Amino acid sequence: MPELRFDNRVVVVTGAGGGLGKAYSLFFAARGAKVVVNDLGAGLKGEGNSASAADLVVEEIKQAGGTAVADYNNVLDGHKIVETAMSAFGRIDVIICNAGILRDRSFKAMTDKDWDDVFNVHLHGSYAITKAAWPILRKQKFGRLIMTSSAAGIYGNFGQANYSAAKQALVGFSNSLAYEGHKYNITSNTIAPLAASRMTATVMPQEILEALKPEFIAPLVGFLTHETTKQSGGLYEIGAGKITAHRWQATEGVVFKADQSFTPAAVKQRFQEIDDFDNSPVYYPSSMKDNDWLGKLEIAKGLAANAKGDELRYDGQVAVVTGAGNGLGRAYAKMFAHFGAKVVVNDLGFVEQNGNKVRAADLVVADIKSAGGEAVANYDSVEDGDKAFVNATPQDWDLVYRVHLRGTYKVTKAAWPYMVKQKSGSIINTNSSVGIFGNFGQTNYSAAKAGIQGFTNTLAIEGAKYGIRANAVAPNAGTAMTATIMPAEPEYVAPLVGFLAHKDTEATGKLFQVGSCWISEIRRQRSGGVGFPLTKPITPEAIARQAHHVANTRQSSAELLENASNTEEEGSVDLEAAYSAIGKPENFDYTKRDVILYALGIGAKRTDLPLVYEHADNFQTFPTYAVIPAFFTRLDITEFLPEFNPMMLLHGEQYIEVFNPLPTEGRLVCTSQLVDIQDKGKGLTCTARLTMKDKRNNVLAISESTSFIRGIGGFSKKPGFEPVKGPERPQAALAANTKPGTRPRRPAEQAAIYRLSGDYNPLHIDAEMSKLGGFKTPILHGLCTFGHAARHVVELAGVDASKLKNVKARFSAPVIPGETLETSVWADKDPKKVLFQVRVVERDVVAISNAAAEFSVPVTIAKQSKL
Repeated sequence: MPELRFDNRVVVVTGAGGGLGKAYSLFFAARGAKVVVNDLGAGLKGEGNSASAADLVVEEIKQAGGTAVADYNNVLDGHKIVETAMSAFGRIDVIICNAGILRDRSFKAMTDKDWDDVFNVHLHGSYAITKAAWPILRKQKFGRLIMTSSAAGIYGNFGQANYSAAKQALVGFSNSLAYEGHKYNITSNTIAPLAASRMTATVMPQEILEALKPEFIAPLVGFLTHETTKQSGGLYEIGAGKITAHRWQATEGVVFKADQSFTPAAVKQRFQEIDDFDNSPVYYPSSMKDNDWLGKLEIAKGLAANAKGDELRYDGQVAVVTGAGNGLGRAYAKMFAHFGAKVVVNDLGFVEQNGNKVRAADLVVADIKSAGGEAVANYDSVEDGDKAFVNATPQDWDLVYRVHLRGTYKVTKAAWPYMVKQKSGSIINTNSSVGIFGNFGQTNYSAAKAGIQGFTNTLAIEGAKYGIRANAVAPNAGTAMTATIMPAEPEYVAPLVGFLAHKDTEATGKLFQVGSCWISEIRRQRSGGVGFPLTKPITPEAIARQAHHVANTRQSSAELLENASNTEEEGSVDLEAAYSAIGKPENFDYTKRDVILYALGIGAKRTDLPLVYEHADNFQTFPTYAVIPAFFTRLDITEFLPEFNPMMLLHGEQYIEVFNPLPTEGRLVCTSQLVDIQDKGKGLTCTARLTMKDKRNNVLAISESTSFIRGIGGFSKKPGFEPVKGPERPQAALAANTKPGTRPRRPAEQAAIYRLSGDYNPLHIDAEMSKLGGFKTPILHGLCTFGHAARHVVELAGVDASKLKNVKARFSAPVIPGETLETSVWADKDPKKVLFQVRVVERDVVAISNAAAEFSVPVTIAKQSKL
């Protein structure tokens, strides 16, 4: 493939004084572009300014033979940045909206200034420069735009309500720009990068920052902005060489009868169907046109009355409904009042009545009171219409933002302290199909509504500890904005809102499509993606070759093990060399404190004195502590395998065998060796063994860890490959262990405790890293679950832990700290062996399967026991 060049293209990069922005600038300049290096020179929190940051980058580009100019304007003055480009180079082709600041703090402590500062830089700054450049891009019929979101924007994150909202708003903004730019050869895409920068330097350990070089991000931006790339409206996550794409996934949902039996109670009866992504059909909408609203309404009219149990009541509760003078808001207000709530009817608008202008809110209050309900009016809301981006004014942008997004923030902010104090509350925010998919002529509305979703996601996370739930609905119903194109049936939306608001509803952090008596849950689905090796530079050409795999959302995260694609065509495995290489002996020293800390990390209680009290008569090291020395020894498996991205490695199985009890303190002499490598087609499995000896050279224990590495399989089919038998392995390590309680809940802090024993992988503590790994929240260490299970098995067997000889387990699903683990144990025909599995009770998924434990003495256990 020819090199993707940018000769004679002009690229503007905001926030380019360091980190990602600097990497982008150097990348484009090296490939022939003329670069405008914009940087205000402000600190991470927006304080101060200095020209030196931009000047240093420009100087570096020039010394390398490139062309660049510096720009020191605030991104809010986007027209001035565009003027710099036009004055220096006479055109503008690519805009990378990268500038950003942080104002992280809990929502309870967040100020209006924290909110506004973040939005001014991230959203309004991106709008300002794009708006100024748009007529130029349209006229030349070429343009490439990149908006910068983040994992916090996609999933939400504690302490970042402002940042989450702004970053998700950029996704909505980009989606609508993609629609409007299509006919002018202007593309717009959004990336959610995880890279070392000034903003991440304070929240990630140094060793992780080293693996997250900004240089690994720039090639994706280069690919997306090249003239040959036509993809537009995409959302991509990237970090540590792994690139994934997003699409929307929605449940088939439920259509309800269009009559008075459609109530919150009716929704409750069928909510499990609405919420079911696993056992019911799903579909993948990509635009507003993918839902047949009128068709669903016709179906609804022909159905029998809806089944429902006891009505859901709101007696003694207060509901605040904004924009409640007509349409959806009026339907919400009247419904809540009908079922016992006291309602604050908020609306600024007027309506004509008998030739006079009357407050719309007053009429709704009068209707509620005449029906025996309680309500008061409040007059603070407004709506506005739509304009094409080229015609939209800054006032249009600001008004829609302030009413929809900032207004949602202000109302929620005012109510939050009361909800926190009473430890309960339900927030239902209004997204829209435009906010989800984007739409022509609605860049402002799309950005505002998408931002509301990011805001909602973080509210759900922060509110959980206070009993506050937050959800969003994307309604399709008659309102002042849709009166000319849709039938006015807001009553077809209100029952879902009523159900979500009820105190007995547990749903939080969810988004629903609703209208025409149909309700469906919708969420983002991330593709399997591609992981590029970090041992050599990633190039846009390599990404271009794998683009169909990056964006292939048919490969969901759950399907990766079977369907991940190869990222390197070359690559072989020398089995003989791999098996014959034995690591040099390494010392592992530990103390009684380490042994006790490990026991606490796998859930031992203060009453388990032999495990947690050094003066107990039978103080001992729990056998699965044998997994810990591996974190402090080195076995470089990359020497014997094709290049791979570490993000494509999964810990699949664990086996430990104890020959002599591990001392409660002392020194272990450890040697490591690869003992098995198996070709699995789309990947391979490799098993590393760590042998632990005492100073007298007696073998105390072995630990075997089996990993699945995606994307480097197929080596056994290559010419010249010769199979080689590996070292002998224990039969217990190879056994399939196909199986023919109290329920201890793991504290949410369990991962934080366990990591102190040596497994410092940030996936288990850092939300940004866990999201990059495909998990919405940090997950419990697999080996922590392994230790918990072994402890349960020993307890159920009724013997001392020192009698545990070996344990083998397969990791089938992750565990989230705070979830309940149920260990089921079955007696085997061998009286010294038991089979077991571990289930996550809340999600009814098996976390550990194909597991067995052997003891040095016969054990007595019921045919099936649970703990």
